[in-house]
Amino acid sequence: MSSPVPAKILVVDDDPRNLIAVEEILRAPGIEIITADSGEAALRQVLKHDFAVILLDVQMPRLDGYEVAGLIRNRPRSSRVPILFLTAFNKDDMHVFRGYSAGAVDYVFKPIEPLILRSKVDVFVDLYRKTEEIRRQGEEERRLLMENLRVRSEKLKTEQALRRREEHQSIVLESLPIALYTASVQEDHRQLHFTSESIERITGFPPKAFLQSPDFWSSRLHPDDRERVLSQLQELTHQGAVTLEYRWTCADGTERFFLDQTMLMHDDEGRPREFFGMWFDITERKQMEQNLLHASKLEAVGRLTGGIAHDFNNMLSVVIGNLDLLQKAIKGNAKAETRVRMAMEGAQRCADLTHRLLAFSRRQPLQVSVIDVGALMPGLLELMRRTLGERINVSLDVADNVYPIEVDRAQLEAALLNLAVNARDAMPEGGDLLISVGTQTLEEGKVEHPGDYVVISVSDTGIGMSAEVLQRVFEPFFTTKESGKGTGLGLSMVYGFVQQSHGHVEIDSAPSQGTTIRIFLPRAYGTAESLNEKQTVFAKPFGEGQTVLVVEDNPAVRQVAISTLHSLGFDVVEAETGDEAAQVLRTNDHIRLVLSDVRMPGGLSGIDLARFIKSEKPDVRVLLTTGYVDSAEMIEDVELLYKPYRATDLADKIQALLEKPEPVGRNIAPRLAAVSA
Repeated sequence: MSSPVPAKILVVDDDPRNLIAVEEILRAPGIEIITADSGEAALRQVLKHDFAVILLDVQMPRLDGYEVAGLIRNRPRSSRVPILFLTAFNKDDMHVFRGYSAGAVDYVFKPIEPLILRSKVDVFVDLYRKTEEIRRQGEEERRLLMENLRVRSEKLKTEQALRRREEHQSIVLESLPIALYTASVQEDHRQLHFTSESIERITGFPPKAFLQSPDFWSSRLHPDDRERVLSQLQELTHQGAVTLEYRWTCADGTERFFLDQTMLMHDDEGRPREFFGMWFDITERKQMEQNLLHASKLEAVGRLTGGIAHDFNNMLSVVIGNLDLLQKAIKGNAKAETRVRMAMEGAQRCADLTHRLLAFSRRQPLQVSVIDVGALMPGLLELMRRTLGERINVSLDVADNVYPIEVDRAQLEAALLNLAVNARDAMPEGGDLLISVGTQTLEEGKVEHPGDYVVISVSDTGIGMSAEVLQRVFEPFFTTKESGKGTGLGLSMVYGFVQQSHGHVEIDSAPSQGTTIRIFLPRAYGTAESLNEKQTVFAKPFGEGQTVLVVEDNPAVRQVAISTLHSLGFDVVEAETGDEAAQVLRTNDHIRLVLSDVRMPGGLSGIDLARFIKSEKPDVRVLLTTGYVDSAEMIEDVELLYKPYRATDLADKIQALLEKPEPVGRNIAPRLAAVSA
């Protein structure tokens, strides 16, 4: 049982003996007696404490009992405290009435009868305690009510937050290529119960489709994955969890890669209850892995090509240069001219292969210009018809208002011819080849730089390609042709050219359905160059009386360049290194042009020599030659000629340089941090 509510009693009397007597009468557990010997002291106590009852003497100096009672009643906090008057006088009705009017609830006459005083005080103490208990219970109920409201409010907020979290998780799960499922452990097949509709978005099949047939899931596994996956599932009961990766045929017939993580769930007694799993569409990740693998292979080919390009192009320069000189020496000998021409064609094919390998591996910059594809295609179409033969029906469809593009024209023509030849080889019995040119706007996500693109499509009616071949079609040296009928570099070079031109390639093909290859090239905003370029023919030497300094560390290449320049009528001075060339320039004022390799032993490279000439000999023209570019930046006032070059190419470059009265303001030749030549 709880202890009684503490009660305070105020006893006011100017006679200390009365105070002691009353205190002795009323002393009891749970009661605190507070005494005051004057009205003023009583009022001070009333301000400090809450009392159950006040015993107030009527006759006191300064403030009597009536005045004190009136002041107590006028204070709101103490207005309801019971007041008992103590008096030995004023027992007549008039004084009693005055006491009640002042706020007294009862009288106790002196001499005080202890039992009467205690009985009356006990009544008011009990009343105070019950009132206080009721008040405290009310406060506790209000506190509990407020606490209940607070808890309910927090619970509501928690439920709302949990609901929002569940909605958020649901939205996230719906947006991700993930589907959750359960499967029974009692069945020997894999009938999947998907817990969300996201499976339909991923596969095209609603959840109920997986329940219609016991072997629905397994029947759509890729044949090459089926045995491995089913074997792994046999171990699920023993291992408790497996991670599967396989190809699965969706509703639209496409095959997608899935990561399937399954675990065995147990009940409270440890018995197997059901399988719980997650499907995760990893098709894009697989494609990225394939692209990364492809890029690494291209990089390997680039490193290989770059490593041999320096020496190989130097050797080709010797071969082609000497063949050019030999053609002049055997003029009139038809048999010898034929053999030289055949040798030149073979050397040119080798040079073209090296250039295309370097361009496709992004180790040689493209010679870009703004061209009109619509104007280029008719002439290229005629070349295709002559190349492909009569059994291939070639047609062209060019849309109106096709944008200009900025590409290497020779590389574009080579890429399209390559695709046309591949299409011919895919149609051994003949067929149709359609070249389409149009425009399309590509959005972010499909290409690195969204915007307007020109689309060149090459479509054939050939044998098509399987999915396995499509995955490897851009790999270097991968070919499906017979030995000796293909290098496996054609489509790789097309891919490299398009990538270097900031474009995009797509292929659609299926066995017996033909192939369509689409090349997307970004729109250019410049003015397209005229396709009818003037060809300069040098019937006679033009360098008489002019001196050229040849700077080349390879003796054979240097001698071919010297002989070619002599045939053009130039006087030639030679140097093996850039440092030697600088010394020659300081002592020879007759040099009109410097023909220099880019990378050479010694302190000065070809780039350094070009800068020296621009600073010290600004009237001397510079022509740099290189067979391999490692990385590019701009260098002013310098022309660049790629090895191996023909005598006519060298003559064209030199004549163009010498005819210009002032050095060109800014050339497209690459300036290199590291250049191999």
